[in-house]
Amino acid sequence: MAFVNVPKDLNKIKNKAFFNLTARQLICFGTAAAIGVPVYIFTRGTIGDTAAALLMIGLMLPLFFVAMYEKDGQPAEKILRNMIRTKFYFPGKRPYRSENLYETLEQEARVIANKTKAAAKAPAGKHQAGKVKSR
Repeated sequence: MAFVNVPKDLNKIKNKAFFNLTARQLICFGTAAAIGVPVYIFTRGTIGDTAAALLMIGLMLPLFFVAMYEKDGQPAEKILRNMIRTKFYFPGKRPYRSENLYETLEQEARVIANKTKAAAKAPAGKHQAGKVKSR
């Protein structure tokens, strides 16, 4: 009897389009070939076969990387975009700060206490109880 291994996490399974490659990989490889092969053909006569091949490889490698690299379910360009955003748009450390309600209540209590002390020390001549000023 034949056994087939079925992965537990089905989110990681991707649809294969052609040659057991995903559509994304086919597009990236096709673009790399469309860029690299003409560069090799047109430059091998002037700079030599070896240098033209190295130039072709250098131009095609970034597209191969974009096609194949994936970390935590995110492709390379999303990871690169997140790295750039965190580096340039959100610089520095962002410490967690919360409002301490007890400290706020304590400050308000001090303000009220200072007002009552100031009112108790105020001279009695200005506001005497029971007397009404006439006009």
